[in-house]
Amino acid sequence: MTWRASVLTLFPAMFPGPLGQSLAGRALQTGVWSLELTDIRDFASDRHRTVDDTPFGGGAGMVLRPDIVDAAVQAVADGRPLVCLTPRGQRLTQADAQRFAAGPGVILLCGRYEGVDQRVIEARAMDEISIGDYVLSGGELAALVLLDSVVRLLPGVMGAAESAVDESFSAGLLEYPHYTRPAEWQGRRVPDVLLSGHHRAVTAWRQAESERITRERRPDLSTPAAAPWQSERTSS
Repeated sequence: MTWRASVLTLFPAMFPGPLGQSLAGRALQTGVWSLELTDIRDFASDRHRTVDDTPFGGGAGMVLRPDIVDAAVQAVADGRPLVCLTPRGQRLTQADAQRFAAGPGVILLCGRYEGVDQRVIEARAMDEISIGDYVLSGGELAALVLLDSVVRLLPGVMGAAESAVDESFSAGLLEYPHYTRPAEWQGRRVPDVLLSGHHRAVTAWRQAESERITRERRPDLSTPAAAPWQSERTSS
């Protein structure tokens, strides 16, 4: 069954963008997933195709109107998860990507200007998701990031199924370092254990490196709740 992505945006020409290349692009061409674009302006009722208005209470910027956004959502709503891309949303995680990949698809609403009227977000029970602690000009780039994180997890997209298992965040840890030929480069050697041919030793080294890097770079992940390895190790 084809995994379906629907994007509601004021700038449909921004898609598929990078998603039309590499693994995601090939998967799009072969029907592993599909991309449907909806121009929010098509649901405006005036001749100027106005989709926004000034915010109640005053302040800078404009706000996307709830009636127009709701009409656009209604045109594609079919039970798939509905996500509003916004800087104030919960941060996108690998677990979110896995959850979306396991379902039939997703509907993404790309915010613009000062944002979307809160009433339509609540009425449609949208998930509010952010890709990081910074502000973009709109939700389109965030939608591309979310889609890339999900599409690569769909069956048949990546060449090796284990690739998605070993990478960063999949087990609550950052990924271990990678090395390839030549074995020595500018006086720097590949760790001897990786040249030993002892698979169990290699696995242990990679696990230890993942734990070390996670503690150093992302201590927020180095908790028993986020990283089961730590609670198991301290209890042994």
